[in-house]
Amino acid sequence: MYTGIIEDLGTVESLRPTEQGAVITIRTALPVSKIAIGDSISINGCCLTVVSKARGKIAMDVSAESLRRTTLGSFKAGTRVNIERCLTLDKLLGGHLVAGHVDGVGKIVAIKPEGDSHLFTFEVPNRESRYLVEKGSVSIDGISLTVFGIKGRTFNVAVIPHTLKVTTLATKKVGDQVNIESDMMVKYVERILAARGMTGARAA
Repeated sequence: MYTGIIEDLGTVESLRPTEQGAVITIRTALPVSKIAIGDSISINGCCLTVVSKARGKIAMDVSAESLRRTTLGSFKAGTRVNIERCLTLDKLLGGHLVAGHVDGVGKIVAIKPEGDSHLFTFEVPNRESRYLVEKGSVSIDGISLTVFGIKGRTFNVAVIPHTLKVTTLATKKVGDQVNIESDMMVKYVERILAARGMTGARAA
């Protein structure tokens, strides 16, 4: 479980294919000595398990399913990534509860300056658009953001200068793909309503 508050901007050193998927190695400024083998780490919103480490870098297995459902397969040496260690009981929940289980891939369709901030517009697949809630939360590449201006499959988020500085959003451009994880609370509500036979209800 994560909060969507990014701790470090890491850099991909390599993405090596394996029979089961791939192994990704990432350089990070986080204290690697405090990261244990088996720890869960969010990389651009994807929950991965640390399998080895060395000075200044960590390596994680990536399953075939993760390669299919996320942007991880497009990573190359030098790609910048958002990193967050898993939530602990003594950590402030500054964003929202993020599982690190990516629902699908979305796309940036517009970026516009708005005062000191930037207005990003994203497009998501039809199956994900039903989970969008005005002023609700969404995880974009592991970043906790607030949704507004929903129009069909598109929605807006306002990105403040600090968030641009400490995440990969500063390097993104129109057309780039991003990992999307919808707010899990909305999905639980939908599931409960469906179990009660309220299949026509929308979780909004």
